[in-house]
Amino acid sequence: MYQVLYRKYRPQVFSDVYGQEHITSTLKNEIENGRVSHAYLFTGSRGTGKTTCAKILAKAVNCENCKNGEPCNECEVCRGLDNGSIYDVVEIDAASNNGVDNIRNLRDEANYTPSKGKYRVYIIDEVHMLSTGAFNALLKTLEEPPAHVIFILATTEVHKLPATILSRCQRFDFKRIQPETMAVRLNQVAELEGMQLDGDAAILIARIADGALRDGLSILDQCAGRSKTITSELVSEVAGLAGRESMFKLSDCIAKHDSNEAMAVISELYQNSFDMERLCVEMINHFRNFLVVKTVKKSRELIICTDDEYNNIQNSAKGFTIESVLFALDLFQDTLVTIKGGASARIEVEMAFVKLCEPKLNESQASLLSRMSELERAVKNAPVVSAQPAVATPEPKPAQEAYAEPKNEPAQERPTQSATPEPDVPAPEPDAPPTPESAPESAPEPPAQPVNSEPESVAEPAPAKMEPFTQWGEFLDVIHRNDIPLFGILNGSSAFTKGEFFVIDTQNDAFRNFIKNPIHAREIKKALVEVTGRQYKLMLFKKKENENAQKRDPLEDLISKAQGNINIEVN
Repeated sequence: MYQVLYRKYRPQVFSDVYGQEHITSTLKNEIENGRVSHAYLFTGSRGTGKTTCAKILAKAVNCENCKNGEPCNECEVCRGLDNGSIYDVVEIDAASNNGVDNIRNLRDEANYTPSKGKYRVYIIDEVHMLSTGAFNALLKTLEEPPAHVIFILATTEVHKLPATILSRCQRFDFKRIQPETMAVRLNQVAELEGMQLDGDAAILIARIADGALRDGLSILDQCAGRSKTITSELVSEVAGLAGRESMFKLSDCIAKHDSNEAMAVISELYQNSFDMERLCVEMINHFRNFLVVKTVKKSRELIICTDDEYNNIQNSAKGFTIESVLFALDLFQDTLVTIKGGASARIEVEMAFVKLCEPKLNESQASLLSRMSELERAVKNAPVVSAQPAVATPEPKPAQEAYAEPKNEPAQERPTQSATPEPDVPAPEPDAPPTPESAPESAPEPPAQPVNSEPESVAEPAPAKMEPFTQWGEFLDVIHRNDIPLFGILNGSSAFTKGEFFVIDTQNDAFRNFIKNPIHAREIKKALVEVTGRQYKLMLFKKKENENAQKRDPLEDLISKAQGNINIEVN
């Protein structure tokens, strides 16, 4: 009968146990110095060597030729314990023998002396499954057992044990086996079995096993059933994993908000029989790598992968903010819990990717934080920043002349400004916007004086310069939600603020007629209140031709009149 690899290559001495040197060295020293305790507690995750070390310890304390704390595996006692002919070591599964009567029988049997060895050893596996009554029945015997009895308790959930049991045992915590250590053992077993195991495949098996060497050997055994040459592609296919390329494709779709491509990739994986639950786990690990890259300086030490894959992880992580990575991790973990609850795995995974690719569909707090971080990054990189030097230069005339009326033609320019404010304002208000802008050019200008008599038009002094409106992206999101035609007109535009005025800079000539509709003007004001919490008066930049007309020197008009009408030659 074929014997599976994890049973065939189970360690027989402490030196063969991988990844638990802090425990094996202590146990060997205790055996060598004759300081063996009456009760041990081995705790840790599955497949880390708890039961294996318990069996080795049971042989070592009974071995006739023990050297350096290691069993010889050649004496009569060692061979008898291996083949089951000696019953001085008793293994009990607490999951199926968890009653008070089972512990009472154990307590009665403990009074009998061992038949061949020095000690009668009881290995109680999954001890946390014992009932409360069984724990109480075990207490007295565990605290003061006969001199020839040793108890070894093993559990994966130590928090479920009563404090009275913990205080009576010598506790050893087994760590998860590191992927590099597990890969060494996998290569060793593969060589003994005549397999050809690639380095990438060994790392991938170790990563899938998640610190459990037993799981890693089981995956290796399963791959060997397909081929003696084991590659990372074969491991992915046998374990039902999506390839690393698919992981990067899906994360790129999330970064580009391309739900169409993401759904196509998921459909392809589903048709190839990839497990959707496992895909969700892989995406959690994938975004965990992004989180490590973006938050840890020496991230290479915390990510188990090849150098090429690490470079790909660094490049892909640049498309995300820390908030968006955390939001993706939360969403995938919630999806995994929902799938384990019995929901349709494919539908839940597709919903998760649609929410990530279309953040507007999700109104959770994590999604809002992710969108805010994206907006902040977009504002920092927006083209509107390039207009700031033109506004902040010591010569503010070009910025002001874009919407200030000329000194020599005040009456002709006011109709142009009256079309830009919202239609629901009073009639005198259109005269107000040019006044704060023309004041810096000429303080004693007469038209500026009558405006001061209208306190509702000029509520505050005009600032020295216009400031770029940094919340333009969020403003457009509100417009897109409430007024899609207006959003189409404003797309590609920018805006500035100057005191109580909101100045829109757009190259779309249709907007000047579009804003005359009271509905659209009202939507702009509502969006501004929602985004900034303030009420603004609307203004527009004037066209280029108006700017050129303002820059015309009045002396040129005088020369033209002199030459044309009076026939005076002017040099």
